[in-house]
Amino acid sequence: MSIKDNLEIAQLFLAKLGAGAPHEQIIQLFSADLDWNIPGETGVLPWIGHKTGNSAIVDFLRDASQMIERVRFEVHDVLASEERAIIFGELASRIKKTGKTIEQAYAIVLTIADGKITRFLMLEDSFATAKAAHL
Repeated sequence: MSIKDNLEIAQLFLAKLGAGAPHEQIIQLFSADLDWNIPGETGVLPWIGHKTGNSAIVDFLRDASQMIERVRFEVHDVLASEERAIIFGELASRIKKTGKTIEQAYAIVLTIADGKITRFLMLEDSFATAKAAHL
């Protein structure tokens, strides 16, 4: 893929996510054999950890909308290479169950092949997020 194509796919992902597009539209951006990873404490929030298959993005979209409220999601930069796009920003989320808010920086690394996102790696303080989810 070209740098321009990868940049466009990352921007399309962000646009669909930000607009609250139906999950089916977002899922179409991902490959069936997606490699999903948000390192952190597994078992507290279902999307944290390493998973495979595009069911990982399905589960994330469903579970996140049920469990967290997006307070703020800022994108500072989107950079791309011939294999990846990287999204840098800051976010604030409120855990619905506990009412606790987490503010943090993040980086999302998307590996892209044949027009599909094949790897999703999110770097955030997922330990703080998991801690906020504990009652």
